Amino acid sequence: MRSAVRPAVGLASVVLLVAAVGAAVVMFRGDVTSGVPITVVAPRAGLVMNPGAKVKMRAVQVGTVASIDQDPNGQAVLHLSIDPEQLSLIPGNVQVDITSPTVFGAKLVELTAPAQPSAQPLRSGQVIEAADVTVEINTVFQQLTAVLSKVQPEKLNEILGALSGAMDGRGERLGQMFSDFDTLLARLEPGLDNLSHDIDAANVAAGAYADAAPDLIRTADNAIRISQTLVDRQDDLDALLLSAIGLAGTGSEVVDGNRQALTEVLHLLVPTTDLTNRYREALNCTLAGLVPIALAPPQPDPGAVVSVSFTMGLERYRYPADLPKVAAKGGPHCADQGLPHLTPNTKPPFLVTDVGANPAQYGNQGVLLNSDGLKQILYGPIDGPPRNSAQIGQPG
Repeated sequence: MRSAVRPAVGLASVVLLVAAVGAAVVMFRGDVTSGVPITVVAPRAGLVMNPGAKVKMRAVQVGTVASIDQDPNGQAVLHLSIDPEQLSLIPGNVQVDITSPTVFGAKLVELTAPAQPSAQPLRSGQVIEAADVTVEINTVFQQLTAVLSKVQPEKLNEILGALSGAMDGRGERLGQMFSDFDTLLARLEPGLDNLSHDIDAANVAAGAYADAAPDLIRTADNAIRISQTLVDRQDDLDALLLSAIGLAGTGSEVVDGNRQALTEVLHLLVPTTDLTNRYREALNCTLAGLVPIALAPPQPDPGAVVSVSFTMGLERYRYPADLPKVAAKGGPHCADQGLPHLTPNTKPPFLVTDVGANPAQYGNQGVLLNSDGLKQILYGPIDGPPRNSAQIGQPG
């Protein structure tokens, strides 16, 4: 019986040891805890990016890479498994970088919180685009190999020899140059925003110049033709300039000899020109009113056509109140009365001025059927005083 117990105890010990190691492995891999799925889309996953890669945030592992796929557009799709306990600590607008701690080390997914993290945490099933993928050493070697394959060794040797000869013994000067260049960059750094704005504005200006380039080229072409014309006709141009010089000399003699007379003439013309300038609207009305007459067709028969008729009498002339006077004020009244172009069936209003005649000054309504003028025309001169003494000074 004892011989059977000891092997059973040994077997149980081995089974327990294997179970403990297996449980530790499972717990280390995270197979026991179900993670929250998150999808990351990147242009490429890079080398040494395998399932089980770590997902870190602030150097703390918060999950692993469950699997890696490829979408129809050729982009890499990383399916992450995030620890549910860490999910609430990750903001929803988190940024993702695929990086490597060393040059040849395995890739990992680095979560970086933005400057202004959102209040909403990362949610299950959210899709995030990777902001950056670390450049790998094999990519650098591939690009360097492509460049070196195009370079001829003998020319590269000449270039390196020339650089070596140019830098030999000039280390101090080169160091001073780099120091001065660093100082210059330090001074330019505060103005980088303005420089960026100027570059953007220069882009707009360059676009405007590009749009106007055909017109500028055409202008330059025309300028070339004008210059060629001046070269071809330089003899005529010299003759013109000589004639202009001679005319200027003659004109100078005439003006110098009659300077006083010309000055007096100009002074005498000042009142006339001022009056003409003041009444320019009335002159314009007069000339514009004569245009229809000037453009009208001629009369069928030579002579003048007049219309003669009897008109209603107005207030009689009275002396000395109706003597003509030149006392009108206020300047020209033309445009404000609709002249020179009047609307059909209209007439300009009568302007009352102090010129010695005012048909409305005695309350006359403008039409007098019993006037002396009509009596004189019908019956001839009538002697004697008015028939009604109460109407002295009024029409008979």
